[in-house]
Amino acid sequence: MATQVAAGRRDTEVSLALADDLAFRRWYDRAVPRVFSYLVSRVGDTGLAEELTQQTFIAAIEQRDRFDGRSDSVTWLCAIARHKLADHFRRLEREERRQARITVRELQLDGGDVEWRSAEDRAAIAAALATLPAAQRAALTFVVLDGLPVAEVGTLLGKSAGATQALLNRARQGFRRAYGLEAGDD
Repeated sequence: MATQVAAGRRDTEVSLALADDLAFRRWYDRAVPRVFSYLVSRVGDTGLAEELTQQTFIAAIEQRDRFDGRSDSVTWLCAIARHKLADHFRRLEREERRQARITVRELQLDGGDVEWRSAEDRAAIAAALATLPAAQRAALTFVVLDGLPVAEVGTLLGKSAGATQALLNRARQGFRRAYGLEAGDD
């Protein structure tokens, strides 16, 4: 019986998909739209989302032994995509620091969130997010869109929970400014 369970775990959807070209194509065609949608909704750039989707599938194939079949393979792929997105944001942050384009200021947070009401609002929100430095954009995206706790976001970004909370506070303040939610700057 234990041998059957172990064999069943080895014969996961991922390993079966990698067994032949037709099975892979079916699995890929089923999974790629969901992974791509997840990524494009977070980066707003189809080219970048395509690149991150490709990286996700490459990583999945390289890490296929880590998939144990207890969840849907697309859920597993989206988790890999989240890590690829975090890697992307970390790379952006390093580039921004190297080019000395980010300025970090300690600003106090007022509270409150923005509702996503219409296509115009979504476009304005995307534009406001694009003005933020990569690390701030990553923190805000993971907390607000993915609903991740600050500590988990910190782990993804390689920062302490306190540093991540400060980053998130700056991100919210910067977003409010860019989105036009603040009354006026004195």
